This record gives sequence, C-alpha cells and structure tokens, in this order.
Amino acid sequence: MKDHRAGENARASAEARVTSEPCRRISPTSTRRGALATLAWLGLACALLAMVAAQRGGSQETHGDVREIRIGYFGPDDPDHPVGGAIWKGAKLAVEESNASGGYRAMPFRLVQEWDENPWSGGAAGVARLVYQERVWAVIGGIDGTSTHLAEQVVAKARLALVDPASTDRTVNSASVPWMFSCLPDDRALMAAVGGALLASPGRESFILASATDHDSRIMAEEFLAFVHRENSGPRRHVEFQSGSYRIPELARQLAASEVKAVVVLADASDSASLVRELRAAGGAAAIFGGPSMGRRTFLERAHPAAEGVLLPLTLRESELAAEFRKKFGARWNVAPDYAAFHAYDSARLLITAIRRAGLDRAQIRSALAELSPWTGASGTIRWDEIGRNARRAQLGIVRNGQVRPISEGE
Repeated sequence: MKDHRAGENARASAEARVTSEPCRRISPTSTRRGALATLAWLGLACALLAMVAAQRGGSQETHGDVREIRIGYFGPDDPDHPVGGAIWKGAKLAVEESNASGGYRAMPFRLVQEWDENPWSGGAAGVARLVYQERVWAVIGGIDGTSTHLAEQVVAKARLALVDPASTDRTVNSASVPWMFSCLPDDRALMAAVGGALLASPGRESFILASATDHDSRIMAEEFLAFVHRENSGPRRHVEFQSGSYRIPELARQLAASEVKAVVVLADASDSASLVRELRAAGGAAAIFGGPSMGRRTFLERAHPAAEGVLLPLTLRESELAAEFRKKFGARWNVAPDYAAFHAYDSARLLITAIRRAGLDRAQIRSALAELSPWTGASGTIRWDEIGRNARRAQLGIVRNGQVRPISEGE
C-alpha cells in the first residue's frame, strides 16, 4: 500500500492566498480550462493504452473462463485511508453480503482494486489495467471528482459501466457518457441547500466564503456563488487557500476578526476540519456553513468538538434501510458509517443487481443499471437524471454531539 500521508505532507508547504474582491464571480471557463486541457491530453493517452492492451489481451473474458465475477474498484483498499477508507468499506460490505447470498450463479463477486495516490501519474493506467488485463465487468470509483474524471476517460472508450460513489462534480457527467452513473446529488443541489439556508439566516447580512483551491472545492465554490448571485446576494469577501496550507491558523484569525455573521467553508474534510478548529480557537462566533465533506468521518473526528453546530448539506435520507445499514456497517467495521460509506454500499449493490439481471455482458449491464432507476437504497432513492446523475434534492443538516442529523425547526 502506498503511503497516503505522503501527499498530505507534500501539500503542507503551500501558502494561503486571500482575495479581497467582494462578490467576485468565478468564471467556469477560467477554473476549468487547465483541467479540461489535461483531460483531453489524458484521454488520448488512455485511448492509446487501451488499444495496446486490447491487442494483447482481447476485448473481454469468455464466459467459459469465468470462475469469479470481477468488479473493478478504483480507489485505495486501505480501510484507514482518510478519504477512501469509508468508500472501500461500504463497497466491500456489499460484496460480502452478496457472496453470502449465493454470488452470481454460485460464483463469487470480487473487487479488483487499482489506485495511485497521484492519480494524474498512474490513475488512468490503473483503470486501463482493470478493464483490459483484469477484464472486469464494470467499475466502481473513484473517490473524488478528479479520480472519477480520470476513470471516465477510460470507461467511455472501453464501453463498460462505471458507478461513481463519491463525486459531486456535475462535470463528471456533463459529457453525457452513457456508461457513467453517479450516486450522489451534484454540487448545484448541495449548494442550493446551503445557500438557501444561509440567505434565510442572519448570515445573509454579512458573510465570508472561504474555499480551497483543489478541483472539487473550486467547482463547489463556483456553484455556491452562482446560487447567491441569482438571489442578489454575495459574500463580503471570498478567501481562497491552498489545500493543506500551514497558514490556515492565520487565515482563521483573520476570519474571526472580521466580525461577520457567517462563514462558508468549502474544502475537503481535512482542510475543513483544520479551518473550523482554528476558527473556533481564535474566538470566531460566526455561524459556520460548509460542504458535504463536513459529513465525513475524517471531519467529525478531527474537528471535534469545534464541529458542534456546523451546518451542511445532507446527502442521505433517513429510513429503515439506513438504520439497518448503520447496524451492519458498525458490526463489520466497528465504526459508524459516513455518507460516503452509504453511497459506496449502494453503488456496489446497484452494480451487483444489474449483473444478476443482465448476465455477463457489459452493454447489458449498463442497460440494466439505467433501468434500475429509481432505486431504493440505504442512502435514499437514487433516480438517474438525463446525464446519469442522482437527481435527489439535498436537505440541510447539523452536527450535534459529533453526529450529523437533519436540522429541525428553530435550530
């Protein structure tokens, strides 16, 4: 297993950057130009790799050779990984349950894993290995928007289904690749829940947006600003900071001294925890709104007790299935699941059900996935929209006693 902490240590020397322009609209073109250029180059590289692999190994396994049903998994298989651990555990539990109930025609399902802590250097090659060497029937992954974009480049050319358990970036689906299925609501839905709650609160009078510069946080900040601008509002200031910056404590002191009524933090779980913890330590009394990463186990553990009262978008719906999953997950892994574990579990169950219905045919598995909508899962109803994204609306949640729960009237 590669050391996932190496990436965090490498980021730690980056500096924070403060932008003082109020209500500045972030251009979709400017934020995506570099990423799209890189993806275009990567798509060509993946196509070449795919052709070479196909020439060597054939298009896919013949049915007579099948002794197990291989499902690709693009993500770390380390249960303690701060980003991907819960996703792996959720998918793994679904596979174990399916095998206990007979697998597929008495053959077991197996997750075949590939990952690289620097997805740009080795991630696409890993997905290509899953497709052309391991000859999986479909893929689950990745663990964020960037890694899911990379996986999309490969599966679109290989023509097999990818079920995305973790990304909220709508641009993952915007190319209308029919092989892509994303189980989470997108940033537009999530930021509508956050922005609507903020603008209905005293925070509307004066708030600051603090967002990290990684891909997912940039896209989310763009959607948040688009929402508040449509409502004729905007932040007093938009602060952007490098992920893992050693200047987060300094930034927190600036935010605490600003005396605004609310701070919106859009960053990954680790950076959100650091900023919220430092903001509270600096005496900041503003209400804190955040992104879905504040529902991750990493945030709750690292920010506690500063996480108390933080407001965030909920990606789950409470139900008997949700309660049952929490019980099973806790018994298997000795920890409570976060929303990523729920969606990974549903992703794997959806895919396994599609394989059982369609048989061992990649195109038919894709069709079965499409036809399974609407699906009632542990996370709630999954209903594909026209581009393969879950159309579920988001609700507002709050952290109370270290747990995320729906917000009630009066809070």
